[in-house]
Amino acid sequence: MVGVGRARDRPHPLFARVYARVAGPALDRAGAVEHRRRLLAGLVGEVVEIGAGNGLNFPHYPPGVRRVLAVEPEPRLRALAVEAARTAPVPVEVTAGVAEDLAGMADASYDAAVVCLTLCSVADPRAALAELHRVLRPDGRLRFFEHVRAATPGMRRVQRALDATVWPRLAGGCHTGRDARAAIEAAGFEVTSIEAFAFPESRLPSPAAPHILGSARRLRTA
Repeated sequence: MVGVGRARDRPHPLFARVYARVAGPALDRAGAVEHRRRLLAGLVGEVVEIGAGNGLNFPHYPPGVRRVLAVEPEPRLRALAVEAARTAPVPVEVTAGVAEDLAGMADASYDAAVVCLTLCSVADPRAALAELHRVLRPDGRLRFFEHVRAATPGMRRVQRALDATVWPRLAGGCHTGRDARAAIEAAGFEVTSIEAFAFPESRLPSPAAPHILGSARRLRTA
């Protein structure tokens, strides 16, 4: 297993244990499995997934995918992803690396990229998306499933307060209020389909509930 960039590891051991044992399974029970399936449906060719975590997406890659390069900077989650890759329905290679530095990957070398609950926690979303734009072939596809900035001013204020204080520390660098769609478009992608919804569904408002799921096309110039 070879890292794709220079800064390969970003350890969050407590978050990794909680996510693998509690949060990840809870999200799947709440319906994340179906969202993962829709996220990956129809993908073909060579795929790069950044922030692959413990490999929860791996079982849902369709047979048209020839290979997945799964990049994960958290060592504990990456080790679990290596185990998950062994039973994946398509070939999956798990590697150390961070989304903002994919220096070991050649330009225009992938047909599709996947970001799944990842842009909220990368240190620099602009750099991460610029790297994905670089490694995707012209007209390559970006699939995304992310929690995002709230639609209402009141909840946005709550998100800003949490993101400036406790949330990133408790949730492995996650931020609740990032505008993922704007970042995707600014990086040189054209959003071709998008759905906004609350997840998990609840009667009570949550700063982490607003989500988007969709697809974007890599434009030929950023």
